[in-house]
Order: sequence, then structure tokens, then C-alpha cells
Amino acid sequence: MALRQEVFVVEQNCPYLDADGKDQDAWHLMGFDEANNLIAYTRLLPKGISYEKYASIGRVVTSPKARGEGAGKEIMTASIEWCAKLFPNQPVKISAQTYLLKFYKNLGFEPVGEGYLEDDIPHIGMILKS
Repeated sequence: MALRQEVFVVEQNCPYLDADGKDQDAWHLMGFDEANNLIAYTRLLPKGISYEKYASIGRVVTSPKARGEGAGKEIMTASIEWCAKLFPNQPVKISAQTYLLKFYKNLGFEPVGEGYLEDDIPHIGMILKS
């Protein structure tokens, strides 16, 4: 929760209620550096929690200390693999900040629908190609 708050609330200057009641139903994937500092995190949810017909990967965050070192790609690759294990045959959807569109496309996600504002930040829905 501290890393999520550091990036989503403080760094992005976006006050919002991060504790949305979904963490209890989630699998939490965490990446640590050699000094055992949390540097990357995602929240994996089965279908029916964030999206009626899709499993989801959310709260994707990389520590400012680890950006540009591949931690984001590594945690997302692991998240995709874990979704396949935890939620077999469930398509995966994300709500991506639009400035990261290319990053997610390179991981196999395709945009769906129109862009929208979430907490005053431009987002777009994306679905993992199967």
C-alpha cells in the first residue's frame, strides 16, 4: 500500500481512495531488489471483481528508484503468467494510463473502446490478446 500511495497519490498528485475493498479478493504480486526493497507491484483479480467478464491486472506500479531498469516489464510479464495459472481460460483486461499504451501493446494488450478519465488521468481499456 505504501508504494501505491507514493506513486499514485503523492507523485501523480491524485488523491483517491486506493483501499477500494478489492485487495481481499486479489492475488498480490511483488518484485523486490537485491536489498529486499519493494520495487514493483501488481494486483491480480478474477473476473467479476473489476470487470464482469474479465480477470484483471491492476494497481501496476514501479518504484521511482527502479524505473528504466526493466522492473515494470518483468512484473507485468510475471502477472500475465500468473493470471494464466490462477484464472485459466479467463481473458484479461486492464485500465491503462494512456501514456503507457505502447508499453502495454508490447506485452500483447490491445486497446478497446474509447479513452476516459479516471481520477483526472487519461486511461484506456486494454485486453490481452490470446
